[in-house]
Amino acid sequence: MSAAAAEHERRLTVGISLKLYLSVAETVDWAASLARIVSGHPAAAVVDVFAAPSFPALPAVREALRGSGVRLGAQNVFWQDSGAFTGEVSAGQLAEVGCSLVEIGHAERRRLFGETDEIVAAKAAAAHRAGLQPLICIGEPEEVSPHIAALEVIAQAEAAFADADGPGGESPWLIAYEPHWAIGREDPAPAAHIATVLDALAEWGRTSGHRQLLLYGGSAGPGLLTRLAERTAAVDGVFLGRFAHDPRAVAAVLDEAGALAGVAVATSPAALRTGK
Repeated sequence: MSAAAAEHERRLTVGISLKLYLSVAETVDWAASLARIVSGHPAAAVVDVFAAPSFPALPAVREALRGSGVRLGAQNVFWQDSGAFTGEVSAGQLAEVGCSLVEIGHAERRRLFGETDEIVAAKAAAAHRAGLQPLICIGEPEEVSPHIAALEVIAQAEAAFADADGPGGESPWLIAYEPHWAIGREDPAPAAHIATVLDALAEWGRTSGHRQLLLYGGSAGPGLLTRLAERTAAVDGVFLGRFAHDPRAVAAVLDEAGALAGVAVATSPAALRTGK
């Protein structure tokens, strides 16, 4: 690690959600490729990487990621710890199978399954009780000015902490800012828009006492982390979706994150071949 990296005060985070795009077998193959890339990448010393596959793939993905440093996450959780809740999965069960974090309140969960701020808060509290790091997804539904967007997402973030015991525990919560209107687009939201919202969220976190790491999702890809870092110190990482379905492409984002952390990295053909 370089001296610049040693002096770096915070680690960056690169997260990936696979949603429901891959079969279990495809997911395990993807995870094995990701593990080879991350474990051999210089930026892994200063960048936290996590992956969230679908529920049935979790145990096998845990084994595929073993020793790579990639954290295992889940895409959803139930708000109760146990009981007569057919088809649900508890935070305790997720911890049992090796998860250390869980995604909560994604725009698709809110839109398709009617999840409200109250449900998000209950799920976050359940994750918190089980020792999982909540990854709270927030974002404005319609494209508005960044100042209006900031008001909307701060209200969502504040609501997410409502049922938690204390300001977030030993580990900061992950907050993924994902404007709903930017999800699935070819390009992410404008960097100036994102930076304004992240700055407002960071200020809210300081004044509220809630410990948080701020990620951006919503058509995130290579180059965005650098553009954001040029505009704001509030960005702590990115949350990737379809871009990361080719695990070799994650190396480009790791290069970028490592460079921002002061680590000299280069994506060589040999490094990319580790994803075969």
